[in-house]
Amino acid sequence: MHVLVADKFEESGLNGLSALGVELSYQPNLAGPSLLEALSAQPVDVLVVRGTKVSAEMIAAAQLGLIVRAGAGYNTIDIEACSAKGVYVSNCPGKNAHAVAELAFGLMLACDRHIPDNVSDLRAGKWNKKAHSQAQGLYGRTLGVIGLGNISQSVIHRAKAFGMNVVVNSRWLTPETAAALGIGRAATLLELAAMSDFISVHSALTAESRGMINKEFFDTMRPGSVFVNTSRGEIVDEPALIEAVRSKKIVAGLDVIANEPTAAEAVYCGELQNLSGVYVTHHIGASTAEAQNAVAMETVRIISEYKHSGQVPNVVNIQRGEVATHLLVVRHVDKVGVLSYVLGILKAEGASVQEMENIVLSGAKAAIAHIALDKAPSEKSIKNIKMSPDVFDVGIFPISK
Repeated sequence: MHVLVADKFEESGLNGLSALGVELSYQPNLAGPSLLEALSAQPVDVLVVRGTKVSAEMIAAAQLGLIVRAGAGYNTIDIEACSAKGVYVSNCPGKNAHAVAELAFGLMLACDRHIPDNVSDLRAGKWNKKAHSQAQGLYGRTLGVIGLGNISQSVIHRAKAFGMNVVVNSRWLTPETAAALGIGRAATLLELAAMSDFISVHSALTAESRGMINKEFFDTMRPGSVFVNTSRGEIVDEPALIEAVRSKKIVAGLDVIANEPTAAEAVYCGELQNLSGVYVTHHIGASTAEAQNAVAMETVRIISEYKHSGQVPNVVNIQRGEVATHLLVVRHVDKVGVLSYVLGILKAEGASVQEMENIVLSGAKAAIAHIALDKAPSEKSIKNIKMSPDVFDVGIFPISK
């Protein structure tokens, strides 16, 4: 098996791949024509990338079986072209959750306390306590979180440590789960915008989410509130955000922006460059040693399973939620074997799992599993699941299309 790593990758990951006995090529500066040439010149079974774009032309020219995105977001890979040619695409969800959550709170604090402006004034020889002592503070304020994945859960945990109230908008969040997590539930994005003093976006970029944070959303936000995006720039209607910053004094902390440079070092010229009230970091959310090592080892695990069993963990280009009709919510003891028991019952009934996430509550003693199914389980199956001494309760909810 030939593995080509076409982006900067941790040494721990390279050592792990070498230990698998694969033929390893590490060429971290490949991109565009040079990557296309490398994929065309020799058979490559597995391609590992971080932010490098993988186009349909590259996929057509290669003999790939698997592309691993060494990170979470995979919008730089042509998923449709991969699916058409039978190429698996896998990612490393949750491995950068702590790092991104930390940056999200760094941006919230920077926006609220205008930390960059403080530093800039001092470096210019100015002392201006009068101008820079206006802040809301985080304690007692409401944080609106968009999405309920691993990063969102990490953000929620930190928000509670800051003494914030949390409200979440997610298609998977039921009233029961919200109550168990001790958070509020916003039925719509506009409802969340109206309720929040701070907003943090943690959604994957899809056809549905592209541009979903739009003018109507910003018009609904409270004047002077803080908007933070550490997910993908394309989720936000950037001209609408710029208008809101200027007209409603919205303060924005952004780690991602529309049309951001793809190279590690580049020139940026755009409206955000000198816009007061906007603080931009350089897409560094996952850039901590802890996160990168975790991503590297997850990449090794994915390739190891693919090499030895043909199975691919974390596949993103298989049909999931499109055919899901019901959401099974299982509150259970956080221990090995509980979910296997539940999935065994569902398998025996012929219910197909389209998507699943497991939320571990604080203290790591209990968890809530959200399992999207292609049909409603029978009353007998629900009863059998409830009979487990490690299951607290089970709920079934139709999924609205």
